[in-house]
Amino acid sequence: MSNPEIAKSIKTGSYNTNYHDLGEGEVILFIHGSGPGVSAYANWRLSMPVLAEKFRVIAPDMVGFGYSDRPEDITYSMDIWVEQAIDLMDALNIKKFNIVGNSFGGGLAISLAIKYPERLNKIVLMGAMGVEFEITAGLDQAWGYTPSIENMKSLLDTFAYSRVLVTDELAQMRYEASIRPGFQESFGSMFPAPRQSSVSAMASNEEDIKKIDKDVLIIHGRDDKVIPFENSIRLHNLITKSQLHGFGECGHWSQIEHKDRFNKLLVEFFSEK
Repeated sequence: MSNPEIAKSIKTGSYNTNYHDLGEGEVILFIHGSGPGVSAYANWRLSMPVLAEKFRVIAPDMVGFGYSDRPEDITYSMDIWVEQAIDLMDALNIKKFNIVGNSFGGGLAISLAIKYPERLNKIVLMGAMGVEFEITAGLDQAWGYTPSIENMKSLLDTFAYSRVLVTDELAQMRYEASIRPGFQESFGSMFPAPRQSSVSAMASNEEDIKKIDKDVLIIHGRDDKVIPFENSIRLHNLITKSQLHGFGECGHWSQIEHKDRFNKLLVEFFSEK
């Protein structure tokens, strides 16, 4: 049986990136979060086909995650992931693109907007990092994950507002992804204790964030236990051309917990001229 998480492969810098490439038209780059067992497919499987009806959707596994390479000599950092995103777009000969960033990916989208403003059109930040905050118990639990099916079920309970979405099948899929060879070694090296320093490493300077002059749609679950809803309020206050959409009865996974509304928001936002 083929694995839907494995798609195309392309050389980015000195390593290979696994990426999904669907649809045609204006380009939207989707960046996943940083939970254990994550991949672009696991994160965006309910959004990619819908957005690909009108746009070209590109969703990579960031280096160290999913089915992209895990180089032995790498020190993971926001700079590494930002360069990978730009290298990927360069390799695909894409000059300008929109971006959707979830959690860690939101922090990365903010870094990209600051470092490469000329490359970006519109930005969607979902449950985003990118500002300083006191690490939550939920984020500490995610980054401190050690593999077991019980730990994964507990973690997914933290991520989602409703147990209905957190099926045993989903827990099994993410658990199996988290025990693939080399995964725990790379994941464990990304966010070492004390993990507050990793929150800081994902944060951009607020004065730089204020200078972002793109149209930005900020989406957050009001009941998020991983990344505080207050983060998005702060980002909304910092970014002049931003709009904020909060989902009630929603945890850290707006794109799964409120998938139809989430996808509709994105289609409308990216369709507006």
